[in-house]
Amino acid sequence: MTDALPGSVAPALPLVQSARRPLLLCLSHLRWNFVFQRPQHLLTRAARDHDVIVFEEPIFRPGQVPKLDLHRVPEGVTVAVPLLPEGVQGPAIAAALRGLLDGLLAPEAGRELIAWFYTPMALEFAAHLRPDLTVYDCMDELSAFRGAPPRMLELERLLLSRADLVFTGGRSLYEAKRSRHPRVHCFPSSIDAQHFAAARAGGPDPADQAALPRPRIGFFGVVDERMDLDLVAALAAARPDWAFAMIGPVVKIDPESLPRLPNIHWLGGKSYAELPRYLGNWDAGFMPFARNESTRFISPTKTPEFLAAGLPVVSTPITDVVRDWGPKEEGGVGVVEIADDPAAVAAALEAVLARPRGPWLKQVDRRLAQLSWDKTWAEMKGLIAARRMVTRAPAGEAVAAARIA
Repeated sequence: MTDALPGSVAPALPLVQSARRPLLLCLSHLRWNFVFQRPQHLLTRAARDHDVIVFEEPIFRPGQVPKLDLHRVPEGVTVAVPLLPEGVQGPAIAAALRGLLDGLLAPEAGRELIAWFYTPMALEFAAHLRPDLTVYDCMDELSAFRGAPPRMLELERLLLSRADLVFTGGRSLYEAKRSRHPRVHCFPSSIDAQHFAAARAGGPDPADQAALPRPRIGFFGVVDERMDLDLVAALAAARPDWAFAMIGPVVKIDPESLPRLPNIHWLGGKSYAELPRYLGNWDAGFMPFARNESTRFISPTKTPEFLAAGLPVVSTPITDVVRDWGPKEEGGVGVVEIADDPAAVAAALEAVLARPRGPWLKQVDRRLAQLSWDKTWAEMKGLIAARRMVTRAPAGEAVAAARIA
């Protein structure tokens, strides 16, 4: 492998709270400040009793001397952003990232280290690490996403061979991974119900949607190859009297490909804190997911978030949405309507707009009471602690410890 680029030295960790706290190193393909989702929910809770570092993908700049931009975010997590010179490629990138990572961890030698992977691609520069515990939190089937690197599946096989625990972001992913590792645990999308329940009180309408007529049908989330743009266009054309509020950053697709009908309003990305105000002034939500390889295994976090906000929602027939939230005859709990073409989506939205909310909300709240990100993290933390008992146990005690784990 090519030597690391000159200057690839990282400063000591900032604001380490205690050498006795475990160090949790998260290797992520998602930026902390992109969209507040599963990694942010879990790692914010992990930071209560771990020193958490999120090592992001690099940013390339002309003439940049390789270094880490280290900053502490309000949630108590340290974010490490590698800055590399524009034009560096292939093995030189991996070498530079490895050098930066080693410099970051060197002052913490001897501390308990948990390596928490969201992407197998991080093994290109982190395969040499020997953490006390390795966790693979598989929140998506990344190999099916547009632009996935050719080595993704090969590196995932390597990661699965090294991981002590594998968590999956939904039932479909669990079913796809459970035969590939002895300790795979299903943790579907959860909810910070209190945050989104603020939407039920309504509140001031955000300025950029205040002029939109009613009824308002809303979507929030990343706008990419997982959205069925033809469905959105056909639905808006069929119901010109409805306003469609579309919130979220556009990535991996050409913004010019977005349908531009007069009643479709692309409002851009919003912060997690802002979302309840937007949802609180919508009449219904919809999840117009395409049916393709990139959506085959998804378990959208926005499903319980729509419900916690008190908004009825219609989704295309994504497997985990149908089984977890859809009609009871399909195994769901009967709180999300499922439809698979523009006419059926329009009919389902008309039905939920006309439906009394009270009885439906009681069903929703009974289901949501069983979920929380606090509960999810507590269960994950328990599995981690049990597995650490096994990895720490002397040979004579390992069998008994394994029974616990």
